[in-house]
Amino acid sequence: MNKDELITFFERDLNKLINEIELYKKEENIWRIEKSISNSAGNLTLHLIGNLHTFIGKEIGKTNYVRNRELEFTQKNVPKKELIESIHNTIEMVKKSLSSLTSQDLKKEYPIMKFPTVETNEYLLVHLINHLTYHLGQINYHRRLIEE
Repeated sequence: MNKDELITFFERDLNKLINEIELYKKEENIWRIEKSISNSAGNLTLHLIGNLHTFIGKEIGKTNYVRNRELEFTQKNVPKKELIESIHNTIEMVKKSLSSLTSQDLKKEYPIMKFPTVETNEYLLVHLINHLTYHLGQINYHRRLIEE
């Protein structure tokens, strides 16, 4: 997989995330949890933003992002407009961070240990796409369940 394909997948799915957040009819429902649902769509969105800014922005793009993972799951009631703006910023960060990668860069070892074995940048980026898609599905389900 090349950098342009990776960027395309991230951009596509982050735009789907924006669409999911925009589809909530009641803004407060973005933050609702019920029954066995332990994370709101808002907290999953904050988690995805933090995850991508950490593993792509900080480590590959060399941004100075400082993650507060706990806050991703405890912060509440961030306005919809602010969430969407943060997702747009994440898209730009991903594009900027990955745009200068070469095929050789993708085959290099990822700079920090995320898995039990050392993996390549390409492996980590595919993992992050899958992580994004997994939570995107949860958010879609959350919206349809909460807003019936």
